[in-house]
Amino acid sequence: MNFPLSDSSKAVERLNQNEESHDTKAFNKERDAELVERCQNGDYSAFDELITLYRGKVYAMIYNMIRNDADSWDLAQDVFIKAWKALPKFEGRSAFFTWLYRITHNVTYDWTRKRKISSAGEFDDRIVNEADPAAMAIPKVFDSPDTTLEREEVKNKITDAIDTLSPDHKEVILLKEIDDLSYQEIADAVGCSTGTVMSRLFYARKKLKEILGDIKND
Repeated sequence: MNFPLSDSSKAVERLNQNEESHDTKAFNKERDAELVERCQNGDYSAFDELITLYRGKVYAMIYNMIRNDADSWDLAQDVFIKAWKALPKFEGRSAFFTWLYRITHNVTYDWTRKRKISSAGEFDDRIVNEADPAAMAIPKVFDSPDTTLEREEVKNKITDAIDTLSPDHKEVILLKEIDDLSYQEIADAVGCSTGTVMSRLFYARKKLKEILGDIKND
């Protein structure tokens, strides 16, 4: 017989998950810093490792903004070319991924502005790690076909709701909810103040709550 976790057990579980997430971030930051240092010393193989680590995530971010496979790969290549050229000036004041994300953001937005088109989607890592805008709310383990269908419908509603947000608001909500970046990390990545990040998150969450107010997640 399965018993539900008590509130205290859930709290402990959440703390353990947060600690594991913190440890993973710390490890990734140290690993990236070592690879960046090797790159700055002329080690091309270290940059190959960074590309291997982040090319999927960079592609996923771009693809879910422009929804075009060929252009997304081309832009991802541009991102890494720009990153290689800029690496000598990288001082490590922010995490490498935050810095790389900033380049990805600029390349993607420059491309859309030149073509005078709007974002067709949102930054979404499902291609890399099966995370999507609904991942924070929709369980990954389904009990039955009926439950699967119901949760798929909810996920689609959440995705559709996020698609109603402007690119700037989508960007911050997904960086916070999917990538779990801090306010400062998001500010560094998108090039604005933490106050602006908080304002955009407040607006995005408020609008999503208005749209999804009738949805209850188990």
